[in-house]
Amino acid sequence: MEALLTFQAHPFIFPITTKPSLTPISSFPSNSTHQGTPTIAIASSTRGGGRRRSELLKVSPTSETIVTSSSIPSKMKAWVYEEYGDSQVLKFEDEIEVPEVKDDQVLIKVFAAALNPVDFKRRQGKFKATDSPLPTVPGYDVAGVVVKVGSQVKSLKEGDEVYGDVNEKALENPKQFGSLAEYTAVEEKLLAVKPKNLNFAEAAALPLAIETANEGLEKAGFSAGKSILVLGGAGGVGSLVIQLAKQVFGASRVAATSSTGKLELLKSLGADLAIDYTKENFEDLPEKFDVVYDTVGQCDKAVKAVKEGGSVVVLTGAVTPPGFRFVVTSDGAALAKLNPFLESGKVRPILDPKGPFPFSQLVQAFSYLETGRAVGKVVIYPIP
Repeated sequence: MEALLTFQAHPFIFPITTKPSLTPISSFPSNSTHQGTPTIAIASSTRGGGRRRSELLKVSPTSETIVTSSSIPSKMKAWVYEEYGDSQVLKFEDEIEVPEVKDDQVLIKVFAAALNPVDFKRRQGKFKATDSPLPTVPGYDVAGVVVKVGSQVKSLKEGDEVYGDVNEKALENPKQFGSLAEYTAVEEKLLAVKPKNLNFAEAAALPLAIETANEGLEKAGFSAGKSILVLGGAGGVGSLVIQLAKQVFGASRVAATSSTGKLELLKSLGADLAIDYTKENFEDLPEKFDVVYDTVGQCDKAVKAVKEGGSVVVLTGAVTPPGFRFVVTSDGAALAKLNPFLESGKVRPILDPKGPFPFSQLVQAFSYLETGRAVGKVVIYPIP
């Protein structure tokens, strides 16, 4: 049977092979998310009243309410828009059909999601020619627990804590049912097991941004001993480009731009040179770089800061040669490859200090993201 225990508003389901009644002896704080694996001692007694030995059950420090496949509802809460427009087109609904799971997919109970610029650009209708049909449940980044698996799923099982970007191609027929809902169906190949040291909100901040950072560096041919300038180093992608360039790719020198108040953050992420773009023009510096990674749309200036034969990675705005643009292809294997760097703490997610925003405040979260002032990622947590 499965026994449901509630400790300080955190319910957990444990498989129990007998049918005892359970008395909680101790638990861990509800905000415990990082250090070690807490142990909960359970004193179990048989129906005849005889006391059995206490059992020690290991509990993931990031576990939340676990829903089994037999208890998945037919309807769910979700945010939906039926027309393109500003954040006010978003509507909260509580009678949305839970998506069906295809053979190669898993159904995820969503615990956290994150917002990306592509989310609001899609909502504004900028990709309508290749978008999925309306109405749309938005959301790319997800972190949660697998509650159902398709017949062809091989490596994931019910109960696995996972994270990923639900859309393999950001702009090519993205899913009609995204991550800003209680449940979402995602292909197994797009997911990875969540790093053990990260909670769901931290994990949700990563997928699209870290995959974009990583793929851009790979496409630029970045490698050990090279130098890089990151434009927009305090943003969701930029903050991860700095860390990956330094910790994963072995950069010899990392420079990055931000406004005055974010310079210390750049240094804490590994930037050797933090440039205040409000006071200094990076393109006028005598130092040039093997790669310039432009996350903010300043390619015309970025090409002036790159060495001859170097590369300029462009995520947004007009492209000036030798700059090149790419759209990330999401891949769970790329996340799995980066997991050791996340679990060691060498690379870490950056969450905007104004968040996480609760699920009920999604419109406010989008409005804030669209100001362009967010630091790191805007995360939605908890999701009911």
